[in-house]
Amino acid sequence: MKRLFKKIISFLFKTSDKNKFKKFSYSQSGEDLIIKFIFDNLNIQNPSYLDIGAHHPYYLSNTALFYQNGSRGINIEPDPELFKNFITNRDEDLNLNVGVGDINGVLDFYIISSPTLNTFSKTEAEKYSKEGNYKIKEVKKIEVLTLSEILDIIKLDKFPEFLSVDAEGVDEIVIKQIDFEKNFPLVICLETISFSTTGNGVKNIELINYIVDKGYLLYADTNINTIFVKKEIWER
Repeated sequence: MKRLFKKIISFLFKTSDKNKFKKFSYSQSGEDLIIKFIFDNLNIQNPSYLDIGAHHPYYLSNTALFYQNGSRGINIEPDPELFKNFITNRDEDLNLNVGVGDINGVLDFYIISSPTLNTFSKTEAEKYSKEGNYKIKEVKKIEVLTLSEILDIIKLDKFPEFLSVDAEGVDEIVIKQIDFEKNFPLVICLETISFSTTGNGVKNIELINYIVDKGYLLYADTNINTIFVKKEIWER
């Protein structure tokens, strides 16, 4: 009996030890764990966030881990059907059913048979259809606001500390609206590879260099996404 008891105790301690060091990620390639490491090193325990092209509250989400740990932020998802999930599952966040564009208005939004590819870009939508055999299921008219308009509406003077962008073809439009001199995120996670069904996507080096030139350190790259941190903040 004593031997059995010792084995049970030993097993419980080993299991407990293993669980203590276990890490869980919601992101596509562990981006949220990298970003958490950055904020932990900056002594920011609960960073605010702006998630543009949020898609789903948890699936492939770069912000779900932070929400789970007590952070709160803004999710922007233009697809009305996908947006419903945020109302139910991220009810302590501010959720907006709009798109982000370079002018305020209403644009065609292409609903693709694989919802992760939904886009405001007709060029991208047709590319998905030709190269990946994904169908354009529907085209909806969706309200689009500029980034500055969104920040004004929600009365946010300070840019959220973490910006996640997965806007399928209009990422550059989003990034180039940021005033990197006055109001900017500390950390950016951005999809920087073009769509490809063969794994031969092309990196958007021009956009990566643009962000680096605005004072960011290219901290990590998961091939799909690139993670940047404000250099002056990181090197303090």
